[in-house]
Amino acid sequence: MAMSSKSAISLLIGGAVSLVALYWAFRHVPLHELATYLQSMNYAWIAPAVVIVVLSFVLRVIRWQVLLSASGRIPFWHVFHPLMIGFMVNCVLPGRVGELVRPAILSQKNKIPYPTGLATVVAERIYDTLTLLALLMAVVVWAPINPDARVQFGAYRLSADMLRLTAQSVAALSAVLVLGTVMLSSDRLRGWIQGLIGKIPGVLRRWGKQWEYRCQRWFADPLSRALDTAANGLATIKDPRKVLTCIALSLGNWLLLGLSYYLVALGAPGIGLSYFDLLTVMIIICFFIALPSVPGYWGLWEAGGVFALALFGVSAQPAAGYTLANHGVQVIPVMIIGFCSLWITGVSLKMGISGDGSLARQ
Repeated sequence: MAMSSKSAISLLIGGAVSLVALYWAFRHVPLHELATYLQSMNYAWIAPAVVIVVLSFVLRVIRWQVLLSASGRIPFWHVFHPLMIGFMVNCVLPGRVGELVRPAILSQKNKIPYPTGLATVVAERIYDTLTLLALLMAVVVWAPINPDARVQFGAYRLSADMLRLTAQSVAALSAVLVLGTVMLSSDRLRGWIQGLIGKIPGVLRRWGKQWEYRCQRWFADPLSRALDTAANGLATIKDPRKVLTCIALSLGNWLLLGLSYYLVALGAPGIGLSYFDLLTVMIIICFFIALPSVPGYWGLWEAGGVFALALFGVSAQPAAGYTLANHGVQVIPVMIIGFCSLWITGVSLKMGISGDGSLARQ
């Protein structure tokens, strides 16, 4: 499967960012000491951790099924393969391209309109963000983080106060996302927005009817239809049972991932943190990898892990070794399953997304 020149350039840039971030994460840890630490780990805990990671993705698939239910019942495997391919693409290409790829695959294989599929991906991110926000607020209050802790990382300094500020910022962002979703899913508000869009071509009439016609055909009408199609992907928020189901599945997903962090830590010398502590570490890592994404989050993930573990008094060597091993546990199974799904479905990585959201060969 060849790669386009744009993808290759993006991969090179993402790789460079990863190398810089890896350097900052491991600059105080001699490589031979890191290798010695990795050899000292008890890898018997890796297998159950991997099982937990896979189970968390099963919950993601079920949640996506619920979000897509307004378009009809879609079989488990028809949702599983696009989701795993999308997450695999996120691991090999920068910019979270997989979030665009999986609704495109869903559109091709199940005839789900691309804007509908993309809207459900946005809805997933809203549920994930709100769940992580709630967990962050809980751990900031209850986690035994030293309130006077100051951890220097490059040009950044992490502290308990910074975590609280981050929680407030994410809360504001979440409120904006929720407000936008409610507006789009409300028939009345969406109709009002579409009415405003419909008036735009008339404004261009003074420059000639051809401008009015082009705006109507190429902008107003497609955007209005896209809003209707996207709203179909957000229809589940009108059903309280489905909303509660998605909230429960989102919470279950993150709690399971926290358990996988804890299982890896049981075999990692020098960590000795509780499940709740490592849930805090997971949340901090999630905010680190929310930065402009590099392939597989390499470097940013390690930086976040070393950063977070230092708040609990874990020294650089075990923090770096544990974070690197745990990163592999979280990412490598996803890549393997994603490539298997790619082979099973016959989807090519040489495909791009056309204007209507379908997969098109480049």
